[in-house]
Amino acid sequence: QVQVAESGGGSVQAGGSLRLSCAVSGSTSGFNVVAWYRQAPGKQRESVADISSFGITKYDESVKGRFTISRDDAKNMVYLEMNNLKPEDTAVYICRYVGQDRDSWGQGTQVTVSS
Repeated sequence: QVQVAESGGGSVQAGGSLRLSCAVSGSTSGFNVVAWYRQAPGKQRESVADISSFGITKYDESVKGRFTISRDDAKNMVYLEMNNLKPEDTAVYICRYVGQDRDSWGQGTQVTVSS
């Protein structure tokens, strides 16, 4: 079993920054990918960024150049640094761990960006 738990959400004004954290616990050996998704009210869940255990990263076009995903395997943490936030970034941000026979989602953390 693998558990993930997000933290770091909050309310900021447009142009501000936040750093989200995803704590991963449990049996996490082997190749894996940790991803951040977001879901805004009335919209479908969408992928924001992900990072593999090889350190390869991918970003949605809407956040490229503003968001940075990173991981610290010694601490079993994955981070999402979000800069130049826009009101359209407002959503619940959810962490997901995908590994060998494991697929775990967190509960999410709210990010609200006001104009």
